[in-house]
Amino acid sequence: MTHHTDSVREVALTADNRVTLRGPADLADALPYLLGFEPDDSIVLVALHGPRGRVGGRIRTGIPGDPESWEETARQLAACLAESGGKAGTRPDAAVVYLCQKACEGQSAKEAMERLRPLAQCLRTACGALDVPVYEALFLSRDRYWSYCCPGTGCCSGEGNELPQAGTSAMAAAATYAGIRVRGSLRELERRFAPLGQPEAARQARAFDAAAVALVPRMLGGTADALTVRGETVELAERLLTRFRRAALSSGRDDPSADPSDDSLLTCEEAARLVLGLQDRLARDRAAEWMEGPEAEVALRLWRALARRCVAAYEAHAAAPLTLAGWVSWSTGDELGARVALGRALEIDPEYVFARLLHQACNEGLDPEPLRRCMRQQRAAREH
Repeated sequence: MTHHTDSVREVALTADNRVTLRGPADLADALPYLLGFEPDDSIVLVALHGPRGRVGGRIRTGIPGDPESWEETARQLAACLAESGGKAGTRPDAAVVYLCQKACEGQSAKEAMERLRPLAQCLRTACGALDVPVYEALFLSRDRYWSYCCPGTGCCSGEGNELPQAGTSAMAAAATYAGIRVRGSLRELERRFAPLGQPEAARQARAFDAAAVALVPRMLGGTADALTVRGETVELAERLLTRFRRAALSSGRDDPSADPSDDSLLTCEEAARLVLGLQDRLARDRAAEWMEGPEAEVALRLWRALARRCVAAYEAHAAAPLTLAGWVSWSTGDELGARVALGRALEIDPEYVFARLLHQACNEGLDPEPLRRCMRQQRAAREH
């Protein structure tokens, strides 16, 4: 059967490596390679440009649990897609919408798809209202997909369509050739920042309580005390970076399996004092100077470990180390890692200004070098 949307879409993986996508099956298969990960419980909007539907920017967010918020979410996402393209001088000509969700226990994938059909319609309507027509809207669940744009009851009815076997499609081959890999699921990426479980969490919470009694009055007590705490925070971070650097040189690993080893490099008291100290904006900005070269990888491991220490009532304090992790990732060219860390920071504190600015800059494809240059100049002026 000929599908209803067999028009060409073009993906440029590198300057000389392009892939042509034809129809919903190719579009569904391409999504993990476009994002760099398998999305979970996600709305994804992909911009299309020109007569051949060249794939452009992507926007991802979680699926709101309350259907009452779907219409407003759709309007915000559509505006974000249109405005981000306009700022770059390449406003989208069209879009592809993806809804990705595994069925809950006791629910079929088809039932999950039907439950989200009104959300798909909200997204199509919101994009259309901004003159960004939706060429395709897909629901993905595990190894199957459905099209919300299918006009009949044939190809997309019943149990949906099976995705190509992993690694066998033209998109998979082209991505492998271009050196692009899918780095697991979104949940797996976010897990590297998740708070520690028990019994470690209880010990860490007690250390936070004690550190707060000792530090917070000094941070709020006056200029002299605040300056002293800021200096102590930077000195502690430098000592921990040295410790992490030695451990990294001996292990040579930076993947999820190394996270428990990184956690063991911090005492509860050190983690509490450093996290609280980083709530001071100027101390955090000093820490952001460890952003390139050999310092960057070590700093990223430290910031991730600190984010995992933000447990219980202190979870909101993770916005600072998460933002630092996002900044280092973006500075070193890992845009996916940056989006994950910054997205988590904004989930915790939507008004955290540094995270909002970095997230916007990353999504708009801006160059981090001007900010790096500014930080180098500040560092050089202070050291001389």
